[in-house]
Amino acid sequence: MNLSYFIAKRISFKQAGGFSGTIHRIAVGSLAVGLGVAILAIMVLGGFQKTVSDRVYGFTGHFQVQKFQMSNAFEELPFSLNSDFYKNYSNLPFITKVQSFAHKAALLKGDEEVEGVLMKGVGSDFDSLEFAKYLVDGRMLHIPDSGVSNEVMLSRLIANKLLLKVGDKVTMYFVQEPPRFRRVEVVGIFETYLENFDEKIVIGELQTIRNLNGWTKDQVGGLEVFVDRAENSDQYFERIDQELDFDLRLIDSRERFLEIFDWLKLLDTNVIVFISLIGFVAVFNMGAILFILIMERTQMIGLLKALGAKDSQIRRIFFWNGIKILGRGLIIGNAFGLGIGFMQDQFRLVPLDPISYYMAYVPIDWNWPIFILLNVGISILTALVLWIPVLVISKVDPIKSIRFD
Repeated sequence: MNLSYFIAKRISFKQAGGFSGTIHRIAVGSLAVGLGVAILAIMVLGGFQKTVSDRVYGFTGHFQVQKFQMSNAFEELPFSLNSDFYKNYSNLPFITKVQSFAHKAALLKGDEEVEGVLMKGVGSDFDSLEFAKYLVDGRMLHIPDSGVSNEVMLSRLIANKLLLKVGDKVTMYFVQEPPRFRRVEVVGIFETYLENFDEKIVIGELQTIRNLNGWTKDQVGGLEVFVDRAENSDQYFERIDQELDFDLRLIDSRERFLEIFDWLKLLDTNVIVFISLIGFVAVFNMGAILFILIMERTQMIGLLKALGAKDSQIRRIFFWNGIKILGRGLIIGNAFGLGIGFMQDQFRLVPLDPISYYMAYVPIDWNWPIFILLNVGISILTALVLWIPVLVISKVDPIKSIRFD
């Protein structure tokens, strides 16, 4: 049997009592808490970033295709669905779907208030099943094959401002020459918790905007392009851009809503600093606690040296002891972090204020590669730090240490 491992096992906190046992438990506890909190921080950050970005992408697509125009007007110039890109986008396997849309500025008049809004017209290719998760009351639009149904969906924010509910009929005045209006019925109320959308967007029919603008049946204001992996958007942007017609341009949602995505990137820096501090404290504690254990076992070190044990053998005793502490800390820390994350993911125990945080509960993201990398990083760093205090063993004098009290 390996002598160093045998002795390390005998002086572990299961076998040792009193001061040594307490020190072992403190070491395991500090490492477990640090790792568990780091895992939770990564889970919550990832969940927050994914939830917010998915809401943006779900509302606008990962990219938008529009016709070139000089101004930054709310309303787009029309182009035909007979464009080469629309006919051939299926040749790009990473594109999951394409939706047509157009915007038009309007005034929405309630019984007592008037609100400036931007009507987003959607067509028969609108993914109502995906959008339904934002619906809080009523139903989705009914888009007929011909004609218009004069139905709209409002955000809860706009509905509350105008004191409207599902089933109410309101008048929309469209900004154009000559001014025109439509009497529409509120059939649904949605809520994304993102002010960029909830404060101004009204979902209506694309055909209504076509009729108002005098467009033909195959003309649209733009196309929303959805891809399979948002993290590959830079690569996809170049490939899609190469397939566009000469008079069309491609807009990245990350650029269009730059303030949102820059804010999400900033959160990465905060979490990296937070995890680095936790990791430093946990690793420092491991080194300090192992040094205390060495000092507490000074007489044992002197006795082993007097019996002929080499410094390397004695070092391995405390190194194995540190590895056992590390192993137990990793197991408990992972169980603690992943367990709390699972409970929150399943039961949503911790609520949030949607107005401030854009979601109603703390989201959880299961990023297993990051969890594994975190465990490996802490293990390697801790194993390296463990060698620092064990170097003290070579300085121990057997005669003095045996007399040490």
